Amino acid sequence: MDSTQLSGQVQYENDIQAIRTSLAFNLSVFKEPRGVMRIFHFIFSICAFATTTGFTNFVIIESTEYRAEFEIEYPYRLNHLVKEVNVGNNTEKIQLYGNFSSDAEFFVATGVIAMLYTIAVIVLYVLFDAMYQSKEIIPITDFALTTIVAVLWLSGSAAWANGLTGLKTVTDPETLGEHYPKAAVHTGSYSKLSISVLLGFLNFFLWTSDLWFLYKETTWFKLRQSVNEPVTTA
Repeated sequence: MDSTQLSGQVQYENDIQAIRTSLAFNLSVFKEPRGVMRIFHFIFSICAFATTTGFTNFVIIESTEYRAEFEIEYPYRLNHLVKEVNVGNNTEKIQLYGNFSSDAEFFVATGVIAMLYTIAVIVLYVLFDAMYQSKEIIPITDFALTTIVAVLWLSGSAAWANGLTGLKTVTDPETLGEHYPKAAVHTGSYSKLSISVLLGFLNFFLWTSDLWFLYKETTWFKLRQSVNEPVTTA
C-alpha cells in the first residue's frame, strides 16, 4: 500500500471516528441546567396546550317553552353555535356570541412549536453535544431561537388571557340574560382554562430563565470571561 492510499485510509478512519464521537450519547447534559430546563420546557409546553385543546364546558339556556344546550370546546368559535327550538308554533334560533379562535389557536400553536423545538434541541444535546460545543454558531442559534419562543409565550399567553376574559364574559348568565330575558342560563366553570393561562406565563418564565444558561454556552460569554480574567505576570 503506497503512501497516498495509506493517508486516505487514515483520513477515512478519522472521519468515521469523528462521526462516532459526535453521535455518542451524552446523557450527562441532563445534569446541567440547560438539560434540566429543557425537560421542564417539554412537560409544561404539553400541559399548556393540552389543557386548552382538551377543555369542554356547557351553556344551557332554558325556559318553560324550550331548552338549548351548547357544548363549548376548542377553538371556541361560539358564534358558530346555533340551536333551533320550537316556541309555540314558531321556530326560533338560540345562539351564542363571540369568536375567540385566533387567541386560542395562537396559544396552542406556541405550545406545539415550543414542544417540537424542545424535542429537536434535546436530540442535539444528547447526540451532537461535541458539535454543539465546537461550533460557535450552534449555541448562538440555540440562544436566539429560545429567545423567540420566550417572546411567543409572552404574546400567546397575553392574547389567550384576553380571549379567555372575553369567553367568560359572553357566556356569563347575566350577559346571556340580556339576549334571552325570559330564559334561565346555566354555565359551567372555566377554572381549567384559567390554569392554561397560568401555565402559559409559567412557560414564559421558564424559557426566559433558560437564557442565562444558554448565554454561558456562547462565545459572547466566553470572550467576556477571557477579557475579565486578570493577567498574571511572571
